[in-house]
Amino acid sequence: MADGECLRVRCNFRARAAHYAGGNMNLPISYDDVAAAAQRLAGIAHRTPVLTSRTADELTGAHIYFKCENLQRMGAFKFRGAYNALAQFTPEQRKHGVVAFSSGNHAQAVALSARLLGMPATIVMPQDAPAIKIEATRGYGAEVLLYDRYTEDREAIGRRLAQDRGMTLIPPFDHPHVMAGQGTAALELMQEAGNLDLLLVCVGGGGLISGCAVAARHLQPACRVVGVEPEAGNDVQQSLARGEIVHIDVPRTIADGAQTQQPGRYTFPVIQARVSQVVTVSDEALRRAMRFFASRMKIVVEPTGCLGAAAAFESVVTVRGRRVGVILSGGNVDLARYAALIAA
Repeated sequence: MADGECLRVRCNFRARAAHYAGGNMNLPISYDDVAAAAQRLAGIAHRTPVLTSRTADELTGAHIYFKCENLQRMGAFKFRGAYNALAQFTPEQRKHGVVAFSSGNHAQAVALSARLLGMPATIVMPQDAPAIKIEATRGYGAEVLLYDRYTEDREAIGRRLAQDRGMTLIPPFDHPHVMAGQGTAALELMQEAGNLDLLLVCVGGGGLISGCAVAARHLQPACRVVGVEPEAGNDVQQSLARGEIVHIDVPRTIADGAQTQQPGRYTFPVIQARVSQVVTVSDEALRRAMRFFASRMKIVVEPTGCLGAAAAFESVVTVRGRRVGVILSGGNVDLARYAALIAA
């Protein structure tokens, strides 16, 4: 692409972002989409608990409300978006089934949703994904195809399978139905916790934070939504700074659910328009958060699921004196790896 063309694309993207932020264009999803997803998920997804901890409040000087998506079906928030997407398939799409690519949680979510809806599923997973996630995906009845995340393109593999087999490809985050489903986590949190000053959400490709930000802006406009990425994988933070989608190498981080290389074309405009800030935390901060949840709250949270909490615990964002919601996105981690991480 010529330099002039690159500049035009960049300017066009920034212009679209300005329109989105000003409310002059429709975002890929609205609150109505999140509300419809909540109805679709009623009685299917768990309404996960919102837990508090006096120790966490004393540590941070805040009132923190943890939305425990680690206790969701298949162990992560991903079930919300996957089921919302698959539930809207046509009879013809259900006949041929779904294909997805994922490091683990979206894989399990699609596999379980497909089983519940009676359709075949094929999942493309990195060969170094946590063994517990690969085993669980197969356990839900899906066919699992492994690839090398450092040398192969999972999206290209997924598109080829969809074309060859007539299946419908559902990406892990960059899909309006997936984004809307994920937003139901924030909807439930705000219904239960009441008014929040701040909502901390982990960021991979942006599906969770985009859905949550849309829900939060509608329900509690004064609540600031802050995304949290691993230091080694701050593609969204870089993208916001440049005003365009930035592609990075595969991040080397223990937060395997946030090893994305760029935000999505649907998620990024929502993040630009609805998210106040994106910050980062270190892998060591994630280990400390994991140890806190294990020792103080007696719950298992995977590294990616600790991103938001770590930002609060490490004072990466100012939380003192505020009512803070934190999405604990999942708890799917191989037990041997979990033990090694919290012991490090």
